[in-house]
Amino acid sequence: MLFSFALVSVGCSDTKAPTISINKDSEYENTFRELNLGVLFDFDFYLPNANERWVTLWVDRYIDGKKDSQPIAKLSYGNSPNEVEDGHLGFGIINVNSKSTLALLYGPGVSTQSSKISKKTMTNTINGWDYAIGKEEVELMLGETKLLAAYRETEDNSISPIDLHDEESVESMIKQSDYVLLLKIKVEEKTINPN
Repeated sequence: MLFSFALVSVGCSDTKAPTISINKDSEYENTFRELNLGVLFDFDFYLPNANERWVTLWVDRYIDGKKDSQPIAKLSYGNSPNEVEDGHLGFGIINVNSKSTLALLYGPGVSTQSSKISKKTMTNTINGWDYAIGKEEVELMLGETKLLAAYRETEDNSISPIDLHDEESVESMIKQSDYVLLLKIKVEEKTINPN
């Protein structure tokens, strides 16, 4: 019986799920805030079995409720030489001017070059941003897409709070906002690039 328990314990440790948690008030976020660069969503990311997994992090954009055909920014990496990858993962929106921003994605040991994003021309905009996961660490299910954060702009006089855990609320936000960015992640069990 003890031998069986040991085998089950070893098996469970081999299949440990990737986890992610908000890294609120991290040095990265504080630097963005102090320099008034824009918005940064920073996470602590833990990826066991990194040598057998592939991570895709991307940002979908919606203008007037319509989704762009391709993500505005995408970072895809995997098959690490290390069994475990652990570190910062996130998305930065750097303000350039009223017509464009720069998007930056990063993960443990990897990042994309910043990509310029044209914005919808609006006057008197109100914006809002928030994490889509709670304060507690979240397990990421292999093969499932997880919404991590949302940024939105509107010309309305107010922005109502949105429950980013509820799909219907997210759909409603997309329809009611002039400009929406959604940060998403997917971890897959792959030994080659799945794209």
